[in-house]
Amino acid sequence: MTLISPAAADALETWLSHQRALKGASQNTITAYQGDVIEFLAFITEHKGDRQGLAALSRITVTDMRAWMAQARGQGLAARSLARKLSAVKAFYRWLADREGFEPTAVLSVRAPKFQKKLPRPLAEDAARNLIDAIEVQAQKPWVAARDVAVVTLLWGCGLRISEALGLTGTQAPLPDVLRILGKGGKERVVPVVPAARTAVDAYLRLCPYPLAPDQPLFRAIRGGPLGAGAIQKVMAQARMQLGLPASATPHAMRHSFATHLLDAGGDLRAIQELLGHASLSTTQAYTAVDTARLMEVYDRAHPKA
Repeated sequence: MTLISPAAADALETWLSHQRALKGASQNTITAYQGDVIEFLAFITEHKGDRQGLAALSRITVTDMRAWMAQARGQGLAARSLARKLSAVKAFYRWLADREGFEPTAVLSVRAPKFQKKLPRPLAEDAARNLIDAIEVQAQKPWVAARDVAVVTLLWGCGLRISEALGLTGTQAPLPDVLRILGKGGKERVVPVVPAARTAVDAYLRLCPYPLAPDQPLFRAIRGGPLGAGAIQKVMAQARMQLGLPASATPHAMRHSFATHLLDAGGDLRAIQELLGHASLSTTQAYTAVDTARLMEVYDRAHPKA
């Protein structure tokens, strides 16, 4: 942080600690926030010709913001990435202005560049089943194959994030009828466990060579340590190549598929929102790739006209 004043660096660290402790931000989010704000503050230092203390930072203008954005776009930064960086800078400034007592309008009023949101690409039910079948025969060791199938089945059958599935411990085995999952932002949700997921996990536990302890990870790597997300990503990459599926067939796509297949079966958007742990219904809508016509169909069914 050599290009950033000590006061600005201290303020940034305090804000990051606030995000971590009070907002429940993940380490990946904290790292992204830190990099985005440092990059912005470093630009302002070069733009102004001197390291900017808190008083100077409170005098940032719309012109300064536009100069930063223009440089970023000139360096080839995509609109989506710039929008993310701007969001981090705004969040930092909103907090800093409240703490230091200045007006942050110049920063907050800048509009993010427009970009086309990428809708998730869920798998069809047959493709999801075929993918799990392919995973089952990939590993040379039966317990590893059972483990991989159990993890992917949890992603599809319960809508878990891969970090949530791999975060399960021995205290959750055998799987109960419902799981209490601590998701993003420290938000807890209750997720029903479908029979297929319970059966898959039971099969893995019968074959796993490592003892199950309450405080140990449920899913183990080859040498007994915690199973990493990279191992499941690699397994799915091999399976999708074998089946000729697109690169979008990732572990997270199974979570997308969970939501989409529930909706196709007549599930309520609000209920799916709760199962996925989304704070906003608009996020759930994107996950399920719902178009306006489908939304109106669900709405009309839930709210029949007199």
